[in-house]
Amino acid sequence: MRDQIVKDARRVVIKVGSRLVASKGMGLNGERIDQLAAELAGLKALGKEIVMVSSGAIVCGIEKLGLKEYPKSLPLKQAAAAVGQSRLMWAYEKAFEKQGQKVAQVLLTSEDLANRARFLNSRHTLTALLEHGVVPIINENDTVAVDEIRFGDNDSLAGMVAHLVDADLLVILSDVNGLYTADPRHNPKATLIPVVTEVTAEIEQRAGGTTSFEGTGGMRTKVLAARKAATYGVATAIVSGERPGQLSALFDGQGIGTVFLPKGERLPSRKHWIGYTVKAKGRLTLDDGAVEALARKGKSLLPSGITAVHGDFNTGDCVACTDRSGREVAKGFANYSSEAIAKIKGLKSSEIQKTLGYKDYDEVIHRDNLVIL
Repeated sequence: MRDQIVKDARRVVIKVGSRLVASKGMGLNGERIDQLAAELAGLKALGKEIVMVSSGAIVCGIEKLGLKEYPKSLPLKQAAAAVGQSRLMWAYEKAFEKQGQKVAQVLLTSEDLANRARFLNSRHTLTALLEHGVVPIINENDTVAVDEIRFGDNDSLAGMVAHLVDADLLVILSDVNGLYTADPRHNPKATLIPVVTEVTAEIEQRAGGTTSFEGTGGMRTKVLAARKAATYGVATAIVSGERPGQLSALFDGQGIGTVFLPKGERLPSRKHWIGYTVKAKGRLTLDDGAVEALARKGKSLLPSGITAVHGDFNTGDCVACTDRSGREVAKGFANYSSEAIAKIKGLKSSEIQKTLGYKDYDEVIHRDNLVIL
């Protein structure tokens, strides 16, 4: 099943990590970039549509600026990104030109995807590029991003892009061969897990963080990206990007790497966008009855089921919903501000008018604007 899903994939998002294209003290790895361009051109020849998400701009900038360590301050990170992004893109431009392949640079911020209109505009732009045979090369717009410089990491960005372009498959090129039963760098008995049907808490625990100078993610961020992609019906493959030919081997059905299967029921695009792209600006704690009504019965969130309000948010903002233990169970757009909800929490909908002096909605979050996590 896993090999058939990979072979049948037509539109593929391929994420390339920093360590694969640049390294500390060495700068850009031109040879590996040339090999990557040749492999992707080969996939294009097979009828695949390719979207790249590439890290490496900051590392390239670090080398050019002569910095001895990864910058800690936001302005210096942005400066390194500004210097490195043009060098990285120029390297890709030259490498793909050798293959007769056109490329386009696309820089995104989290705001571009969190805003529904900009999300759709980005989707239309990328679709137009693909229709014209262009390979979009996407990165975080590090020079202007101020929210922790990135989406968090480019694994997460790649997962969002898979949804953005309606991909069939997400391929994450890593510095290891896939997900193992334990860290293979420390445990020689660790074995590769070829297929993951569902990302459970146990699977997440198997993945650790990053210890490299270049990387900002790690196996855990890759697993989380795969989990998010799965809810939209997109499979994810994690394979080694350090050895040439691995992409061709993957699509030839040679059983390499780890493939995360998609969920059977695909989450609608707008629901996936709410659940995994829009950032929550506040949090509501729900009682057990409200959690049951949302998760099991498909109901809207009423004020009677809310026990606490956390954060400061306005009407229309996205908020997270948690159970009594703090576990996030849902996300959605609030019909009332945090100030208003604090006044009506625990009350019946019929009491909203008397308490607030107005009642725009019976629900705090309508089911249509709510996604269960």
